[in-house]
Amino acid sequence: MAIRKKFLKSKPLCKVSFDFAADRLPADGKSVEILGDFSDWTPINMRKVKGNFTRTIDLVTGKEYQFRYRIDGEIWENDEAADAYVANGVSGDNSVVRL
Repeated sequence: MAIRKKFLKSKPLCKVSFDFAADRLPADGKSVEILGDFSDWTPINMRKVKGNFTRTIDLVTGKEYQFRYRIDGEIWENDEAADAYVANGVSGDNSVVRL
């Protein structure tokens, strides 16, 4: 997994690319979504590109955002490249990206 950050010079935004390696899927895994406080925890489908799943989201700089990945609508995963982790009060930790 990886998180790539591209800060814009003209706006207080960062293009954050979230990458989920396909080899992290279970054998029968088909889809990956990203959910976070940046989307009010509404699922955002990730696109399969060159065998891996990716999604780029514009986020406001100077903040931090919690997120998690969800495989096939039921298996939750964190990002090992996250800037930090925060207990979510439900089932473990959420990944955090800091901008």
